[in-house]
Amino acid sequence: MSDARDAIAALIHAYAERLDGGDLEGLARLFTRATLRNDGRPEIFRGRDEVLALYRLVLKLYDGTPCTKHVTTNLTIDVDERSGTAAARSYYSVLQARPELPLQVIIAGRYQDRFARIEGNWCFTDRLIFADLIGDLRFHLQVNPFPSRTGEMGT
Repeated sequence: MSDARDAIAALIHAYAERLDGGDLEGLARLFTRATLRNDGRPEIFRGRDEVLALYRLVLKLYDGTPCTKHVTTNLTIDVDERSGTAAARSYYSVLQARPELPLQVIIAGRYQDRFARIEGNWCFTDRLIFADLIGDLRFHLQVNPFPSRTGEMGT
């Protein structure tokens, strides 16, 4: 079972690494068989193409990267080997620094993830993102994904 947990943890970490590296194509491939949801919006993004379009629309890139570091903590993974499914929950904090923005945490929240073992490999089947604490997102996002929140986008 530790192999499953390691593979699932690697997927969760790959999301952060690809996002911070500006590898939107690689990030979107993680959701080839998955949905991506956000507690601030009713839309459900399904599959690689929709997830890629979403990140291209919302994320600001500077010379190819968003100038962020996603820190994922408090990772808990529950695996059901018999059914080939798993669930995970974790916290995230996103740090950003730009010449016009000193290093700071710009958002913190939680992920609730679901996975399936398909053809022997673990993959995302769903990610629900909760934004619990929202800071200055002006230099991170082009479009506000949290319309019901006050003070969003650093205003």
